[in-house]
Amino acid sequence: MPQPESDSVINRVETLIGHGINANKHQFGLHLVQIFLVGLTVGMTRLVVPGLAESEFGLADDAFFLLASFVVVFGVVKAIMNLLAGKLSETYGRKTVLLWGWLVALPIPFMLLYAPNWNWIIAATVLLGFNQGLCWSMALNSKLDLANTSQKGFVNGVNEFSGYAAVGLAGVSTAYFVELWGAREGLFIFSLTVIVSGLLLAKFTIVESLPWAKLHNDNAVAAGHISEPQTLGQLFRTATLENKQLIALNQAGLVEKFTDALVWIFLPVYFLSKNLNLIEAGAIIAVYGVVWGASQLITGPLSDKIGRKGLIVWGMWFCAFGVLAIPLSHGVVWWTLEAALIGLGMAMLYPNLGAAVGDFSPEQHRASFIGIYRFWRDSGYAFGALAMGLMAQMTQDLLSPFWFVGIAMLFSGLVVHILIPKHINT
Repeated sequence: MPQPESDSVINRVETLIGHGINANKHQFGLHLVQIFLVGLTVGMTRLVVPGLAESEFGLADDAFFLLASFVVVFGVVKAIMNLLAGKLSETYGRKTVLLWGWLVALPIPFMLLYAPNWNWIIAATVLLGFNQGLCWSMALNSKLDLANTSQKGFVNGVNEFSGYAAVGLAGVSTAYFVELWGAREGLFIFSLTVIVSGLLLAKFTIVESLPWAKLHNDNAVAAGHISEPQTLGQLFRTATLENKQLIALNQAGLVEKFTDALVWIFLPVYFLSKNLNLIEAGAIIAVYGVVWGASQLITGPLSDKIGRKGLIVWGMWFCAFGVLAIPLSHGVVWWTLEAALIGLGMAMLYPNLGAAVGDFSPEQHRASFIGIYRFWRDSGYAFGALAMGLMAQMTQDLLSPFWFVGIAMLFSGLVVHILIPKHINT
């Protein structure tokens, strides 16, 4: 009996697919481009929006809580979308969810251009959270679909390299755009170019990676490494309340976002208060992003060989030392070195927290467990920005956020040290 045409197409696809970065280098590279564009999209807000909140967007110069509000909103929205993205992609496909992420971002450039007040910036940040939660999750999950299971550290390393190098470059690039065309016009030109490019490339170059994910699952079934089907609620309870390793990794992910929220909200304002101009402040913050991004090319693959725990713990502590040092020092040279130290710490912990979650996740639930981790991780933007905004508002100074973040990072690294076994890349 002749096979239905749709079934024969699926069978032909499944006979052609195979795992491994080299075997799928074309699509893997295209997903790295996607991550780079996603990083540019969030990076464009890292310097210009906080730095010019008063002059361009009508925010009082001592309104620290309102300044932090747009990152609180971003963290909440992105965390929720991270939680849902894995399940959505299992139902509708990775590519479809990726396209949704770019489509929802299309109004952002126009909102930044015409914003009459700070509420418009918060509304644009809601859309940015949707974009980041959907697009970043899908580009990462698709690369994990394509790669071998033994390449998780490498995948997370190059993924975060591409994304956070873009974050750093976008910060300094938008500073130059602002110098040339003004804050609103510069952000508009930059953001519209990036978002339209991401949408068109996703539509016309990306191939759906669910067949590769299915092959991973089939291989796990054949090897006997499979667990019972579970709902998202059951998986969430496991990762949040029951599995101590996942609890340790999720809290570390949440707390490390305090560091990034500090860099995003308060570091531009702090440097401007020290009489640096926008381009000088952008250059220092770009060092943080570029060191973070580039070093992950080493730290991600290294964790596949030596284990993830030491890199995670010392990464948390390096970040803490760098954050605590900034208000105790003075001058562009010292601040640049401290920004580099924080970036190195983030490079050590960031890809390896995600890879470690993958180590503890059954193949058929990997996207969901990573989504749960990403939910808690990006909730750190909201919790951290809320706490820092309230502290700065009550004390009317910029120093308390630095002490809060530094101490939190030290304690969180200690939790990972206690609860996580030495070698977790199994």
